Amino acid sequence: MDILFAQIQADLRSNDALRQSGALLQALQQSAAGRDISVLAKSAVEEIVASPASAISKKLAFDLIRSTRLTVDLWETVCTGIRNDLDFPDPDVTAAAVSILAAIPSYRLGKLITDCSKQIDSCFDSHSDNLRFAITETLGCVLARDDLVTLCENNMNLLDRVSNWWNRIGGNMIDKSDAVAKVAFESVGRLFQEFESKRMSRLAGDKLVDSENSVAIRSNWVSSMVDFVWRRRNALMARSLVLPIENFRATVCSLVYAVKAVASGSIEVIKKLSRSSKSGGNASSSFDVVKGEKFVGVSDVVSHLAPFLASSLDPSLIFEVGINMLYLADVPGGKPEWASTSIIAILTLWDRQEFSSARESIVRAVVTNLHLLDLSMQVSLFKKLLLMVRNLRAESDRMHALACICRTALCVDLFAKESVRRGQKPVPGTDIASLFEDARIKEDLHSVTSKSLFREELVAMLVESCFQLSLPLPEQKNSGMESRVIGALAYGTGYGALNWTEPALEVVEVCRPCVKWDCEGRTYAIDCYLKLLVRLCHIYDTRGGVKRVKDGASQDQILNETRLQNLQRELVRDLREVNTPRICTRLIWAISEHIDLEGLDPLLADDPEDPLNIIISNIHKVLFNIDLSANTTNRLQDVQAVLLCAQRLGSRNARAGQLLIKELEEFKTNALADSVNKHQCRLILQRIKYVTNHSESKWAGVGEARGDYPFSHHKLTVQFYEASAAQDRKLEGLVHKAILELWRPDPSELALLLAKRVDSTLLKVPPSAYTLTGSSDPCYVEAYHLTDPSDGRITLHLKVLNLTEIELNRVDLRVGLSGGLYFMDGSPQAVRQLRNLNSQEPVLSSLTVGVSHFERCDLWVQVLYYPFYGSGPADYEDSEEDPQVMRQKKSLRPELGEPVILRCQPYKIPLTELLLPHKISPVEYFRLWPSLPAIVECSGTYTYEGSGFMATAAQQYGESPFLSGLKSLSSKPFHRVCSHIIRTVAGFELCFAAKTWYGGFLGMMVFGASEVSRNVDLGDETTTMMCKFVIRASDESITKEIASDFQGWLDDLTDGGVEYMPEDEVKVTAAEKLKISMERIALLKAARPRPKSPKSEDEEEEEDEDEDEKNEDMINVEGGKTKGPTTLFKLTAEEAEHRALQAAIIQEWHMLCKDRNTKVN
Repeated sequence: MDILFAQIQADLRSNDALRQSGALLQALQQSAAGRDISVLAKSAVEEIVASPASAISKKLAFDLIRSTRLTVDLWETVCTGIRNDLDFPDPDVTAAAVSILAAIPSYRLGKLITDCSKQIDSCFDSHSDNLRFAITETLGCVLARDDLVTLCENNMNLLDRVSNWWNRIGGNMIDKSDAVAKVAFESVGRLFQEFESKRMSRLAGDKLVDSENSVAIRSNWVSSMVDFVWRRRNALMARSLVLPIENFRATVCSLVYAVKAVASGSIEVIKKLSRSSKSGGNASSSFDVVKGEKFVGVSDVVSHLAPFLASSLDPSLIFEVGINMLYLADVPGGKPEWASTSIIAILTLWDRQEFSSARESIVRAVVTNLHLLDLSMQVSLFKKLLLMVRNLRAESDRMHALACICRTALCVDLFAKESVRRGQKPVPGTDIASLFEDARIKEDLHSVTSKSLFREELVAMLVESCFQLSLPLPEQKNSGMESRVIGALAYGTGYGALNWTEPALEVVEVCRPCVKWDCEGRTYAIDCYLKLLVRLCHIYDTRGGVKRVKDGASQDQILNETRLQNLQRELVRDLREVNTPRICTRLIWAISEHIDLEGLDPLLADDPEDPLNIIISNIHKVLFNIDLSANTTNRLQDVQAVLLCAQRLGSRNARAGQLLIKELEEFKTNALADSVNKHQCRLILQRIKYVTNHSESKWAGVGEARGDYPFSHHKLTVQFYEASAAQDRKLEGLVHKAILELWRPDPSELALLLAKRVDSTLLKVPPSAYTLTGSSDPCYVEAYHLTDPSDGRITLHLKVLNLTEIELNRVDLRVGLSGGLYFMDGSPQAVRQLRNLNSQEPVLSSLTVGVSHFERCDLWVQVLYYPFYGSGPADYEDSEEDPQVMRQKKSLRPELGEPVILRCQPYKIPLTELLLPHKISPVEYFRLWPSLPAIVECSGTYTYEGSGFMATAAQQYGESPFLSGLKSLSSKPFHRVCSHIIRTVAGFELCFAAKTWYGGFLGMMVFGASEVSRNVDLGDETTTMMCKFVIRASDESITKEIASDFQGWLDDLTDGGVEYMPEDEVKVTAAEKLKISMERIALLKAARPRPKSPKSEDEEEEEDEDEDEKNEDMINVEGGKTKGPTTLFKLTAEEAEHRALQAAIIQEWHMLCKDRNTKVN
C-alpha cells in the first residue's frame, strides 16, 4: 500500500496532466474503499490546487478533498488556490474552483467570498455556459444555508453582495443556456423551501437557532425573489416550455410558490418580517395587485401546468405537477376542477403501479387535499382510499391518511345534512354508512377474528374524530389548507350544539359489530366505541325513554332517540356473542347504566330474550367465572364493576332488584367471593332492600348516570409485560398523534412568525454567556451554547477578545471533547484559525457537535496565539545545506514563532440540556412510576428567609419564599405533572416528567419539609428546607450518569440553589433530632404530675412537644392510665411519615371546605 501511495504522490508531483488525473482517480478509488488518504489529499492540495493544473485535474482534486478531512493550514492553502483560480483565464478551471465553494467550512467561507466578490460577479457575466452553470449551482446551494445567513447578520457588506447575487441567480432563470436556466430555477426553489422547512441546512449540519435578524434577512431575499418571479412569470413560463422535457420538472416549484404567495397574500407578511427600509417604501407598489390580476396569474400557471398531467409519460413529473396544482387549488377563487384533475392523475399513477416508491406520498397528497374536491367526487373516492390506506406499510402514514378520511367523512355528512335542512336536494352516498359499503371492509368489520389491525385503527380513528367534532373548532386566523374544512364543519355544526351527535350516532350504528371481535386481548378500539356510546346515551338521556312532541322534542331528536334505543336492544342481544372476556363487563356497564328499564314490557318478564334477563344472566356469568388467568380476564376489576352495576340496576327497578338479590345472596356464600366482595354484597343487598321497601320515595338510592366510561385498555398493573397491552398503548399513541396533528396542529415556525409578526416569542434570545478565561489572561474568551434536540446537536458560540496592546496576526482556537460529544466529520478536535486580531476588538466563532447518548459532556477550549507570527523567516545558521533539506525546513513555516498556549476552563453542557419535557397525565404518571426499573435518590438543602406563618405556602398575597431554592426548575426541560403542597408546615411534593433526546423516560419526585434553623444569627430568622430527590428512569444508564455527580445534577436543576447532602450526614442529623426528641419526652415524663386532671396534661403536652416524628412515642392519657405504643403492629418510619402527610392534607381539606362555606354564605 505504501508503494502504491508513493507512486500516486510521484504522479501528482509530475507536470503531466494525464498522469496527474490517473493518480487522482486511483486516490479516489482508495478513498471509496475506506482507506485513509489524508497523505494523498495533502499532496493533491499542494501540487494541484495550489499550482497551475488542467481543469480535469482540478475537478478530481476537489472531489478528493470532499472525500477526506483537511487540517486548517491545508484549508488555507485551498482558499489561496481558489483565489488564484478565479482569476485564471481558462473558464473551465475557474468553474472547477467555484464548485468547491460549497464544501468550504463555515468559519472560512465568509472571508473567502468577501475577498473574491469581484471575481464572483464576473463569473455571472462570463460568456462560458459552463462557468455560469457552476456559479449559479454553487451559490444556489451556499446562499440558502443557515450559516451564511448568520454570517450576513454580522457583515453588512456581505449582505449587500449576497442580495445582489440572488438577483443575478433570478436573472439566470431566463438564461440562453438550458442547463443554466434549469439550475437557476432549482436554486430559487431551494431558497423558498429553506424558508419553509430548513431541510438543506439540517442536512448540511448547520441548522442554527434563528435570531430576529436572520429571519428578516431570509425574508428579504424570499420577498425579492417572489417579486421577480411574479413580475416575469409569463417570460419564465415561456422559458420553461422550451427546456428539454426532462428538465421541466425543476421549474415547477419556484413558479408555483411565488404565484401562491402573491395570490394568498402571505407575501405581505413576509415583507413585514423582512423590515427592510428599501422594501418598506415600495412594498405597496410592488404587490398592490388587484384580485382579478391575482386570479388570472394563478389561472395562467394552472393552464401552463395542466397539459403535462395528461400528456406526460414521466411518473415523477406527473406527481410534481399534480402536487403543485393541488397547492394552487387552495388559493381564494381556486376551482375544484384544478384539484380533481391533479388527484385523478396522481391516482392513475397508483392504478398503473408506477412510481411505487412514492405510494405513501401519493396517498398523503390525495387525503390532505380531499376537501378541495366537490361533494360527489369526495364520496366516490372514499371506498378506493380506504383500500389504498389499508395497503400502506408505514404506520404513521396509515394513521394520518385514516385521520384525514374520517374527518372528511364527518365533514361531508354534516355538510349534506345541513344542506338538506336548508331545502336542498340530498346527495346520495354522503352518510357514514357509505364508507363501509365495500365488501372487503364490511366483511372485515363483521368477522370475529382478523389478521390485520386495520379495522381496529379505523374504528378508533372514527370514534376519536367524533370526539374532536364535539370540541370547539380551532380558530382560523389566516386562510390556508384547513380553512375550507373548518368552514364546512362550522356550517354543519354551527346552528345546533348537538348537531355533531348525528354523524356520531351513525358511527356507533355502523361500528356495532366491533363488540364481538376477538382481538387477542387488545381492547383499545372497543373501549373507544363504548366510550362514544355512553356519551351519546347520556346526552340523549336514554334512561328516560323516547321523548314526545308534547315534551318539546323535535322530530330529529325523537328519531335519534329511537335509533339509540334500538341499538341498545341489539347490543344486549350481542352480549352472548362477546369474545373478549374483559369487554363483557364493560358492555354490561355501558348498557345497564343507560337502558330504559321502565320501557320494558312487563308481560315478557319470564322470557329469556328479555333485555333485563339477558343482562342479569351475563352478570351471573362474570361473577361465577372461574377462569382466573391474568391474560384473559381482569377478574378483580370485572367483579367490582359488575357489583356496582348490580347496585345501580337494583336501585332503579323493582324487578331487577328482586332478581339481583337472588344472585348476590348466592355469590356471597360462594367460595369465589373474597372477604371484600362479601362485605360489598352485604352493603349492596341492604341498599336494594331499602329501596324495595321504600318504593314511595322514588329517588331513594338511585344513582344518576354521569356519562363517563370508567374503563381503559391500560391494565391495573404495569409491572408485568403483556403483549396486547403494549400493542394497545402503541395504537393509542399513534391514533392520538395523528388526530392532534390534523385537528389541532402545532403551527410551524414560519406560521407563528407570520401570525405574530416580529414580536414572536419563537425567536430565541441567546442565553447568558460563560467566561472561560481568568481575569489576568491576555485573551478573553466567553461562550454560550444552543441546542437542537431534533437533530441531536449542540452549537457552541465563542467570542474572543485580544486584551494585549499588540495586534495578533494569528490565533488558533482548539476545541476538544469529552463525554458523549463528537464532531460531524469524525475528527478528534476542531481548530479555528483567526487572523488579524486587533486590540479590544471581539471576534466571533462557532462550531457544531453531535451528541451520541445521555452523558455529561464538556468542551475543552485552548487558545494558541503567535505573537511573532509573520515577523520574517528565521535565520538559518548552516546555509550550505542540501537544497531539498532547505525546502523542507521552509515548509515547516518557522516564521510562526513559538505559540503562547492559554488553557481555558472546560465548558460544561448541563445534563438537563439533553432532556425534553414529556407531557403526561398524573394518573398515567403514577401508573408508570412503579414499573420504571432504575432508581436513585439524593438529599439536598437550601435556606430561605422567614419562619412561622409567613414562610409557608399559606401566605395569601405575594409569593411565598419557601420554594425559593427550586424556582429555576420552572425554566428547565421538565413537564410539571402535579404538586401537593401542605400549606401549614411548608411541606411539598413535586412530580416532574421528561424524556432524553434518545427516548428514555425519566421521572422525578421532589419531597420537601422545612425546619427552623437552630443557630439563628441577628436579623431575620432563616428556615432550612430539606429536599429529597427521587429519580426513576427506564434505563439504568440514565440514573448511573445522574448518580455519578449528585451535586452537579442539583446544580444543573436548580442553578446552584440546592446543596447536596450525603446520606451519612442525613442519617447523623436524623439521629440527633431523635435524641433531642427522646430527651424532651423523658423530661415530660419526669415532670408529669399525678393524673388527676388529664385535660391540663394534654394541653401541657401540646404546648411543650415539638410537632415532628413522635407517632410511636406519643403518650396518651385517658382515664388516668398511660397508654404506650400499640402492640398490634409497628409503624415503619415511612408509614409514620405517610400518615402524618395524610393527616395534614385532610386537615387542609377541612380548612378549605370551611373557607368555601363561609364564602357561599
